[in-house]
Amino acid sequence: MKNSLTGGLVILNEMKDKLPPSEKKIAEFILDQPHEAIHCTATQLGELSSTSSAAVIRLCKSLGLKGLQELKLRISGDLQKKPEARYRDIQPGEPSDSIVEKITSNSLQAIRETTEMVDYRTLSEAVKLLNEAGSIHFFGVGASGIIAQDAQQKFLRMNKPTSAFTDMHNAAMNIANVTENDVIFGISFSGETYETAKIMEIAKKKGARTISLTRYGQSPVTEHADVSLYISASREIPAPFRSGATSSRLAQLHMIDILFVNVVTEQWDKASEYFHEITDVMDLLKGKKTKG
Repeated sequence: MKNSLTGGLVILNEMKDKLPPSEKKIAEFILDQPHEAIHCTATQLGELSSTSSAAVIRLCKSLGLKGLQELKLRISGDLQKKPEARYRDIQPGEPSDSIVEKITSNSLQAIRETTEMVDYRTLSEAVKLLNEAGSIHFFGVGASGIIAQDAQQKFLRMNKPTSAFTDMHNAAMNIANVTENDVIFGISFSGETYETAKIMEIAKKKGARTISLTRYGQSPVTEHADVSLYISASREIPAPFRSGATSSRLAQLHMIDILFVNVVTEQWDKASEYFHEITDVMDLLKGKKTKG
């Protein structure tokens, strides 16, 4: 199974501000001196960042990586890529042509970085759970609720019971009846949304399987996930526009698309049959005659 050999710098940027002081110092050194860092041992990195080799090992664990070697391989892959446009802030009163160009650039960058962080083994686990699920329940609050509804609209095409909930009360009534054959899919940009974490916790206690989609790193939501999927959003469009969940929303939709297409391709014959049936019904609704 292929796994990503890039994304080391993205992961460091995502996690930098969440790390303990000693690990943050190492992360900042690597981000400032990536070409030097990839040639260092744990001891050398500790010395150069005025920390210790033990802190370097803890950093790799905090990043969710197997060790320093994996981090250096990912950074080496990053350094071999062509330079890409960076996230750029949008200022009050900025002209429309500049806003269009910056939002487009930022959104594309979020999608690229999300793709670089994909762990293909984890992706395969998520696809397996969704394929085997008796029913799938998506849950998100606010902007993440829109992603949940989009996911439901897609997965309904697989002729599998699928629901989307955006408030605690409706979700609670649904979660009350879940079984070990169900999958609960919690969506939260921050990973800190109380309602989403609580729904995941209750579902897991009832024996359901759980999948999360959040920004990179450990969080209350991922704590209750059997499988954790991540998006990149550490350099979201600046504070005045942050609540719009702009590029993060597109990164979330991108991951849902990746999951759906993977599920479809693994059940291609069944999926094709379902798609044809949907088309026939749509034709009937439009007053057209169906074939056969």
